[in-house]
Amino acid sequence: MPTSLVTGGAGFLGSHVAEELLARGHRVVVLDDLSGGFADHVPASAELVVGSILDAALVETLFARHRFDHVFHLAAYAAEGLSHFIRRFNYDNNLVGSVQLINQAVRSKVRTFVFTSSIAVYGRNQLPMHEDTPPCPEDPYGIAKYAVELDLKAAHELFGLDWIIFRPHNVYGERQNIGDRYRNVVGIFMNQILAGEPLTVFGDGEQTRAFSHVADVAPVIARSVDVPAAKNRVFNVGADQPVTVNELLRVVAAEFAVTPTVSYLPARNEVVHAWADHGRVREVFGTAEPVGLEEGIRRMAAWVRQHGARATPRFEALEITENLPPAWR
Repeated sequence: MPTSLVTGGAGFLGSHVAEELLARGHRVVVLDDLSGGFADHVPASAELVVGSILDAALVETLFARHRFDHVFHLAAYAAEGLSHFIRRFNYDNNLVGSVQLINQAVRSKVRTFVFTSSIAVYGRNQLPMHEDTPPCPEDPYGIAKYAVELDLKAAHELFGLDWIIFRPHNVYGERQNIGDRYRNVVGIFMNQILAGEPLTVFGDGEQTRAFSHVADVAPVIARSVDVPAAKNRVFNVGADQPVTVNELLRVVAAEFAVTPTVSYLPARNEVVHAWADHGRVREVFGTAEPVGLEEGIRRMAAWVRQHGARATPRFEALEITENLPPAWR
């Protein structure tokens, strides 16, 4: 029975990956500081360790105790737009913490290090985003993710650490924290509907994204360590069909049977159009019928109706306030 560490396993995507690993016969240890996740998201059969990847002593102890076969690193503070204003926090959590895990993986002779990066590494005007497209990230979040990718490749060259990198995008679904005001537009819309508030859109709403249901992402990540052709390769993973934020808004509102009031806010400094090519992941992992947007929203809405919102506190440790969007003040 392989033993796997899942960082961020109390969070949205991480908890689904942990669940998939258990179903595949892994013993799973979850490391999560619960800053963005919830203990009740962790599958009952997994061991939850509450702590931070920045705690070097804790990380070293866990690796020594469990002798992990695989590491699935999903812990991150993934607010791309906010990362401009929390640069040190972003690099500490998303880069320095990742490097501590890589160090221990090398020392412990981990078989595979699976890292969830992001299509934020591509930047703008590179459509469709393909794994061979030269990365050109435009925000500190994307820069940190790409730096970890480079560090993994260097660790493989010198120490033989095998890695698999996934670049998911705009993942949504059950267990997503809909109370987070800084990220995950699907959850933000649902939370605003529950609260009877106007739906807020940055810019004119014509920016496009391919929204990916978690069921199309988590199983691929979990089984990747059992696919030899996946080793030391980068994969885009997610939905193919881009839609505008305005189109997404209409789908969410229809599912909740409301006629929304929409508040259009000043545009943020963000990539306007972003979607990816998924030919490589299909070639290596095979094809599966994707969850369509309407069906995915229906599944998530059913979970939201059952569990309700979970508010996330306003981020108080802003490092820069110049040009901060007024909605985030």
